[in-house]
Amino acid sequence: MAEDWSEELGELTRRQADVREMGGSVRVERQHTGGRMTVRERVTRLADADSFHEIGTVAGSAEYDADGNLIKLNASNCVMGRAKLDGRPVVISGDDFTQRGGSADATIREKAAYPEEMARELRIPIIRLIEGSGGGGSVKTIETTGRPNLPGGIGSKYDLMLQNMAYIPVVGLGLGSVAGLGAARLAASHYSIMVKETSAMFVAGPPVVSGLGEDLTKQELGGWKIQLAAGGVDDAADSEEEAFDRAKRFLSYLPSSIDDLAEQTPNADPTNRRDAGLFNIIPHDPKQAYNMRRIVEAVVDKDSFFEMADRFGRSIITGFARLDGWPVAVMASDPLFAGGSWTSDACEKIIRFVDMAQTFHLPIVYLCDCPGFAVGLEAEKNRTIRLGVRVMAAIGQVTVPWCSIIVRNAFGVAGGAHRPAGKFSMRYAWISAAWGSLPLAGGIEAAYRAEVEAAEDPAAKLKEIEDRLEKLRSPFRTAETFAVEEIIDPRATRSILCDFANLAAKRRQTGASSFGMRP
Repeated sequence: MAEDWSEELGELTRRQADVREMGGSVRVERQHTGGRMTVRERVTRLADADSFHEIGTVAGSAEYDADGNLIKLNASNCVMGRAKLDGRPVVISGDDFTQRGGSADATIREKAAYPEEMARELRIPIIRLIEGSGGGGSVKTIETTGRPNLPGGIGSKYDLMLQNMAYIPVVGLGLGSVAGLGAARLAASHYSIMVKETSAMFVAGPPVVSGLGEDLTKQELGGWKIQLAAGGVDDAADSEEEAFDRAKRFLSYLPSSIDDLAEQTPNADPTNRRDAGLFNIIPHDPKQAYNMRRIVEAVVDKDSFFEMADRFGRSIITGFARLDGWPVAVMASDPLFAGGSWTSDACEKIIRFVDMAQTFHLPIVYLCDCPGFAVGLEAEKNRTIRLGVRVMAAIGQVTVPWCSIIVRNAFGVAGGAHRPAGKFSMRYAWISAAWGSLPLAGGIEAAYRAEVEAAEDPAAKLKEIEDRLEKLRSPFRTAETFAVEEIIDPRATRSILCDFANLAAKRRQTGASSFGMRP
């Protein structure tokens, strides 16, 4: 006689039904009214169709009657499991804001830590859908547990969220108000994104900071404009759907882990394409700026540039692109901001970016137009030189293939950090390039002050010196001694970079970097 397990299956089905109700219809409707999806709707929209395999489905807090019969199962506020994104295995971990606002009171600690451990052990990317405190604290926790919680207590696995950055791609999506541990989980990612107007991120929200005399709305305290300008978050989207699409695109440039290499994709853009506009894009007047993004778009595979952190450290542009189908990390100076000089923010941005490229074995391309470190009182107050030394150390640690194109300026200590010191790299200079210990402008007055002041016509004397030095500063003078490897026609840049990408692809090596990713 066959055994009948219908009763047990029925209980499983009932428990699963309870869990899918999440925090109840009222809270679900409140989520929708606020312009936000529920966590399960987010997972469905993000993952490939029918690919999500949920784990810990019926974990939660159960209510029983006097006879031990189940009354209701209140789900844990962590929804997690494995899925596929564009056919690639990933781990997805999402906060259910309808269950106590995503706070610790509705969290099973082990379940919240499990997806981080699973992603690392399986060597697949993790996507965090974060809302609320992300399993962090709540004042009510004291009452519900009967004791205060010591942060980082025995058995804590939240250090995995930091460790994982050295092993697998981590994407964080802030999809509502994100505070405390939730904010830390969002920041501890390789790519973080918020949704404009509906997302906010802060260490502590308005009710807490009001005690400090700061009466601010969520957007005023930690809205997307605040966080992107401060570098707390990388990107912002107009909708959750757009945020999901950007997360997918970001991952498309990276391998699944440090044990893999990013793959070449089909490329229909000719590698020998010459953009005639590059020949005259650089003004002869060194004080006149130009559009560096126009150059980036012209030399990489068509429509392949994916920029990150465009509102932070704005004198440097960072993002991924493809060259003949190969993913590469691209840095480019932006003379529209601080003349392309390295500000303290730009230095922080570069450190994170080259760390990420090193971690995931991506070759680096740097389009350089750097007149040096930012100078002046604000630069000194912002410890520019301390961060400048740190960025030089970060670049010096890089072992992935590197190619520099000196587009215009390379002056001073920052200009000298256009490639890893003491290591082989490819370097080319445009015919518009200029370099030296410091730019001629301003430097002549300092170096030749006595001679100029002693002249009968100081202005004429200054002009005479400028003309003399202008001829000597020609990049061809440097090339004569092989102090720069090659000076090129700007229109040849794409062909040279595609050649670099194909050569670099053979030199990439899997495995852990000698240093971990710095969040």
